[in-house]
Amino acid sequence: MMKKKNVKAPARVLNHYAAWKYVVLVVTLIVLALSAIPTWYGERPSIQIQSANTGSELSNVVSVNQYLKQQGIDTQEITSQNNQMLLVFENETEQAHAREALDKLVKEDDNITFSYVSVAPKWYGQLGFNPIKLGLDLRGGVQFLLNVDVGKAFQEQRDTIVDDVKDMLRTEHLRGIRISQLGSDGFSVETKSVTALSQVSQLIKQNYPGWDIQRSSNRLTVTPTQQNQLDFQSATLQQNLKIMRDRIEELGITEALVQRQGEHSIRIELPGVQDPSQAKNVIGATASLAFYEVKDGSVVASGDDLILKDNSGRTVVLNKRPVLTGDHIVNARAGMDQMGFSEVNISLDRAGGKIMSDFSGKHIGKPMATVYREYKTNARGETVRSERVISVATIQSQLGNQFRITGAGSADEAQQLALLLRAGSLTAPVTIVEERTIGASLGAENIENGFSALALGMAMTLMFMALWYRRLGWIANVALMANMVCLLGLIALLPGTVLTLPGIAGLVLTVGMAVDTNVLIFERIKDKLAEGRSFAQAIDLGFSSAFSTILDANITTMITALILYSIGNGPIQGFALTLGLGLLTSMFTGVFASRAMINLIWGRDSRRDVRV
Repeated sequence: MMKKKNVKAPARVLNHYAAWKYVVLVVTLIVLALSAIPTWYGERPSIQIQSANTGSELSNVVSVNQYLKQQGIDTQEITSQNNQMLLVFENETEQAHAREALDKLVKEDDNITFSYVSVAPKWYGQLGFNPIKLGLDLRGGVQFLLNVDVGKAFQEQRDTIVDDVKDMLRTEHLRGIRISQLGSDGFSVETKSVTALSQVSQLIKQNYPGWDIQRSSNRLTVTPTQQNQLDFQSATLQQNLKIMRDRIEELGITEALVQRQGEHSIRIELPGVQDPSQAKNVIGATASLAFYEVKDGSVVASGDDLILKDNSGRTVVLNKRPVLTGDHIVNARAGMDQMGFSEVNISLDRAGGKIMSDFSGKHIGKPMATVYREYKTNARGETVRSERVISVATIQSQLGNQFRITGAGSADEAQQLALLLRAGSLTAPVTIVEERTIGASLGAENIENGFSALALGMAMTLMFMALWYRRLGWIANVALMANMVCLLGLIALLPGTVLTLPGIAGLVLTVGMAVDTNVLIFERIKDKLAEGRSFAQAIDLGFSSAFSTILDANITTMITALILYSIGNGPIQGFALTLGLGLLTSMFTGVFASRAMINLIWGRDSRRDVRV
């Protein structure tokens, strides 16, 4: 009978990493360090000028520099390339004064925008590394909270359906039908004609499938479905968000934050803006244009007509259905006509151009009115629509997708109307319910206080670890500093990430979370040494036994951070973001980087762990 021989397993080298792990570690640290460095250089406020005319004064660096010096404004740097000029200033006050001075030189097609430029060497930007974007509480600026009146927009959709039903009834010459409103959303159609009820029902089913129809003997009750209301609310908020972003871009603010807050609100943050008046007028405005057919003055106005006043107070009777709305306007520029009066040059999209061409071709020699429409809040806090006729012009020839309108008011009013038309009209009226202004000096103070707290926390932590854990404590300190560099680099690297004051609080908390990882490992190492293990064995067993505990703790904290980020807004999201990213970097540096350093220092121990 043969005896079974004991075969020894190959010896395992303690505290050793494969070469590829060191490569990953070094490359990651280098990339994140390069990403973090521009933040330490900081940023300065700037103005970017896009000149449409190469021969204009705004395209000449020397002329612009001399002009600003005459106004008592100093620039830190002026560069120009491809009709784009960049002016860098010491602070936001100089930036604002320069914008006011340059506005006097701006032509119709010129574009001026506010921005911030990095002080770091230009090659960092060429590699794609930029400073961390700062939030409103750190940079200073203006914050608006807007309430979106989705209900008013839904009522307008209901009124559109009612108008379609009335048009169909007139076309079919159906009489004796009464249409009544039901609450704020629905309506009813009453008639003894079974044919009329069937035609109305078919019209709504074909064109408005999101509306529920209940039919009785001589009545239709039309109400929106719950899903239709939810979809309409979501679509309205998304459309208003897009229009708000377009409007802010027209104002020349490049680092604004526009996001939904709650069910019916939009939060807008404009970092670096210290004068909110212009932004407030544009953001809160709900102006739009519509073009109507003017009815013959000899015809008596009926209930289906739209009766408005013009700028002179005269009554104008219009067809209730507009020929064209502002939804088809793709561009608008303010200018002056030959008589020196302000005008707005309108460009339509393809569909709008065809509608205008067809209508004007059939109505040459007849008047068409341009109606200015806006929403206002009355004394009772209700949102009401205000409309007035700003011009009535006779159609001289067939119009296309480009034409001009007059009667918009002064040159400034025409300029603002053109801006609103370019950005688009809101699908639902908005009301500014909260406005906050944070000065640039307060933002700088927040940065100083926040990072002072971070520096103090790190200094005390580094001192404790060095004194308590001695040689291992120095490893933890290097890993902690690497963690801060990695975290700042990761924040700067991720697109759309903004650092706020609560975010700095998350950085401070990350210091404790990062060092806690090393504390767990080092305590396990001390336990293994107390059991009589060698130093190399204690390190190996300490890391392996502590890893599961560290992973569990970080996963539970990460779940909390994800919940805070998903349901929170503003400051809460800023805190949750840095906390979540800090967990990732602390795991990377506290476990992987610190183990790599220990391997390099003590990994040459010749003792082997032999298993039978």
